Amino acid sequence: MKKIVISLFCLLPLLATAQQSKPDERGYIVKVGDKAPDDFKLVLHTGETTSLSKLKGKVVVLQFTASWCVVCREEMPHLEQQVWQAYKNKGLMLIGVDRDEPLKVVQKFAKDMKISYPLALDPGAAIFGRFADKKSGVTRNVVIDQQGKIVYLTRLYDEQEFKGMLAAIDKLMK
Repeated sequence: MKKIVISLFCLLPLLATAQQSKPDERGYIVKVGDKAPDDFKLVLHTGETTSLSKLKGKVVVLQFTASWCVVCREEMPHLEQQVWQAYKNKGLMLIGVDRDEPLKVVQKFAKDMKISYPLALDPGAAIFGRFADKKSGVTRNVVIDQQGKIVYLTRLYDEQEFKGMLAAIDKLMK
């Protein structure tokens, strides 16, 4: 009996992780209020690298995107103007995390979209998979506060949801 109890205690962390990884109706495996997933490296299309730990103290917006995504392309000019240009000099970092495309494609994508915010490479959708089920799609935005807590999640480009995200960012920046 003692071995069974000890075995159950050993399995509890695994069961908790499995429950947390179950996607919600929008494909997210994280939720508002969660601490952002463990630190990961972001290799930008410019050749620079960063990580969540390096960005601590800033508001971070991760835009999960891909060059083939029509909705992503619709949303990106709004992100450029209403998020990046509005807050880049005020302590916010916006990074587009490009789902599983090679560097040349990502560089062309940034140029074609005329965005100035950085895009990061995400081979195998490894970063994406820390936030959402890999079977779910892009575009989606994750807003992370200065302490590393998720404060807003979007899925697809919906004007009302986007306005809600802007309000959440504005509140964090004050």
